[in-house]
Amino acid sequence: MKKAAFLDRDGVINRKPPEGQYVTRWEQMDFFPAACNAVCMLNRAGFLVIVVTNQRCVAQGFLTTEEMDFIHARMCREFGAVGATIHAVYYCSHEIQPPCSCRKPQPRMLLHAAQKHGVDLAASWMIGDSQSDVEAGRAAGCKTARVIGDNKFTDCAADVVASSLFDATCKILQITPGLLQYPPHMRVVKKRCL
Repeated sequence: MKKAAFLDRDGVINRKPPEGQYVTRWEQMDFFPAACNAVCMLNRAGFLVIVVTNQRCVAQGFLTTEEMDFIHARMCREFGAVGATIHAVYYCSHEIQPPCSCRKPQPRMLLHAAQKHGVDLAASWMIGDSQSDVEAGRAAGCKTARVIGDNKFTDCAADVVASSLFDATCKILQITPGLLQYPPHMRVVKKRCL
């Protein structure tokens, strides 16, 4: 079976909009500078990279599923153009209420992806910036990493706490037996994954 790195999107791959706002068009996607490098490193270490993200903005009518699919397809193309493969994207388009089984912290997106792609969840990681990401990863049976950005917050149940996706990836590769090591000083792709 394969191992996967499940990545949250907003706050991990791209900058999260202010509270109550959403990425509703491609021009608002602002990738973190080293996100492409992190995905490349995960690819080289044998991880499938699968994005799992809550996107209630669809249920709220800010954009259609077709528009969301376009944003995700272009994101995958832009990363792929620099050798960083995102293998799949899953998103929950539902509102918070009534509760659904796919919105994180529920693990359904991860479980569905694992079944479809033949993923060994115990050998996999969930990398996110919120407690709901950590809870979803744990419920699915994954190890977890929490991205905290510049915050000093460290009181969480994640296996790894990191400042960015790149930092989390470096730490995961350092502590996972049998993986090739990639130094933290690896060249960072400066462009916006274009």
